[in-house]
Amino acid sequence: MLDPSELYDVDPVVAAEVAARAALGSGPVLVHALQGFVDAGGAGRKAAEHLTDSLTTARLATFDVDQLIDYRSRRPTMTFDSTTWSDYDEPALAVDLVRDVEGAPFLLLHGSEPDVQWERFTAAVRQLVERFDVPLTVGLHGIPMGVPHTRPLSATAHATRPELVASYPAWFGAVQVPASAASLLEMRLGESGHDAMGFAVHVPHYLAQSVFPLASKVALEHVERATGLDLGLGGLTEAADETIAEIERQVSDSEEVAAVVHALEEQYDAFTRSAGRTGLLAETTQLPTADELGAEFERFLAERTDEGPAA
Repeated sequence: MLDPSELYDVDPVVAAEVAARAALGSGPVLVHALQGFVDAGGAGRKAAEHLTDSLTTARLATFDVDQLIDYRSRRPTMTFDSTTWSDYDEPALAVDLVRDVEGAPFLLLHGSEPDVQWERFTAAVRQLVERFDVPLTVGLHGIPMGVPHTRPLSATAHATRPELVASYPAWFGAVQVPASAASLLEMRLGESGHDAMGFAVHVPHYLAQSVFPLASKVALEHVERATGLDLGLGGLTEAADETIAEIERQVSDSEEVAAVVHALEEQYDAFTRSAGRTGLLAETTQLPTADELGAEFERFLAERTDEGPAA
């Protein structure tokens, strides 16, 4: 493996500040939300945007994305204006020092998920975890699930030690899924003796392709619970309420969609009444697929695209 330390640059001034705080006790926790893998409802992306937009941040480490991104697989956007190229949406992957509402520092790893050199990338993050005495690493994203938007959003919690998620239900048994850099990071940190955990928020599958601020709010509520941070979720609460109100309006305009949502509600309620089930959903009548539901919500998603996502 090539030297992981050559994959990123650290700002010495910000690093000195983090190190000084760590010397007084425990270091800052690390939250990560990488973009490129499954993130239903934009749960992780919107959560990271909330943190960087609403809290005080300083850039601690910057990764060399030219070594990590396959541009032909995920081509960045460029703007052509009349006769010239005027803008380039440059990929980024970085760790910021962020202060919560009360001024408590934590680290945020966000940006594009690496396409290549995953082992080197996870080793690089582990170097940062050890350098700054990070006691806990927490990841977050959204996954599509056959649940209704009218019920509380649940989440699958996972960790390197069972004690970290002892208070959370296990929704799944053993399953095989496509790997992600974030999942590998959690596993490798655990193998090296570091505490790490993550939350996959269950997003209604018919809303998986739209921005669903409630999923981001729920994800960050779990982060607050795990870390004791105050992440100032008022703005996300307002955006979530507005989005839910718009969804309800769209559902009320379609009897077929309303019937599907009602069926999902019955399925969800049946599960919550059933003790000891090993799967997320109780047995019930045959429901439409995600594609069928998506088609019914096509008008809703198109209108939201025209109007822009809820802030």
